Amino acid sequence: MPVNRREFGGLCVTSLFSVGTMLAAASGAPAQDAAPGAAPTTGRGVKFRDGTIVPALGQGSARLGKGRHPQAAEEEALRTGVSLGMTLIDTAEIYGSEDLVGRAIGGKRDRVFLVSKVWRTHVAGDGIAHACEASLARLGTDHLDLYLLHFPEKTVGLSNIVAAFESLRAKGKIRAWGVSNFTVRDMEELVRVPNGDRCATNQVRYSLDDRGIERDLLPWCERHGMPVMAYSPLGGEGAKLLRDPTLARIGASRGCSAAAIALAWAIRGGNVIAIPESGSAAHVKENAFALSLTLTPEELQTLDAAHPPPKG
Repeated sequence: MPVNRREFGGLCVTSLFSVGTMLAAASGAPAQDAAPGAAPTTGRGVKFRDGTIVPALGQGSARLGKGRHPQAAEEEALRTGVSLGMTLIDTAEIYGSEDLVGRAIGGKRDRVFLVSKVWRTHVAGDGIAHACEASLARLGTDHLDLYLLHFPEKTVGLSNIVAAFESLRAKGKIRAWGVSNFTVRDMEELVRVPNGDRCATNQVRYSLDDRGIERDLLPWCERHGMPVMAYSPLGGEGAKLLRDPTLARIGASRGCSAAAIALAWAIRGGNVIAIPESGSAAHVKENAFALSLTLTPEELQTLDAAHPPPKG
């Protein structure tokens, strides 16, 4: 039976408190001190190949700090997400949001799995090391949990890029590294270079309305035991999936938002980490509900009919 918005907010807090407790239980820490890597190994947590486990639902920040919301509200939205189990936060040097993220996680760094990215024009020579130091300074931390190459860079050899990442890892500046926006061909090239198989993830666009990676990249990553990190899981600019009638109808029947259904769909398989972005604590609560939501086979079939998977 559908619930009103006030009741829905209460469900979010109650359900996600339970999720936070589960995260903490996996590490033996109290819920309020749950650390990164403490997520369950069920569909609500995703395991990297090195054994690190993160929540299947994190938080993005590509458009934060741009004036769409007061910065204090955006910082509070990030903190709200952390308190509800969305402890993975993704940023990048090019976003201009690292300072904001750093302020939001002040005093909570040990609870956050922090991800940033180096822009492709900064990878030559000692560029990756310098870019990493600048990101660390803006974020107010001494290490990143995951550092990604933002886009493929063809003018600098992958072996040099991997070597730079491995050097940062050996120095403790980063815990792991990965890539973003790589195709299957790019991934095949990467794993052929020395230590290229240490890539932790590939961050790519993926949503119910943009399922292209299901044709080749998602199966490739699954075969290699590599999680995919999905950006724009609500449909990209304008979050167009929020206005999708099929998602709205299923959400109404479940007493939750269309966003929660879209995100539950994205993380359904256990190998995808979705990183929706929001500058509103209220919307973050709606998103976080997806951590405690499992879609039925009938609901998945309905969504497939409305948004067919790619052919071939």
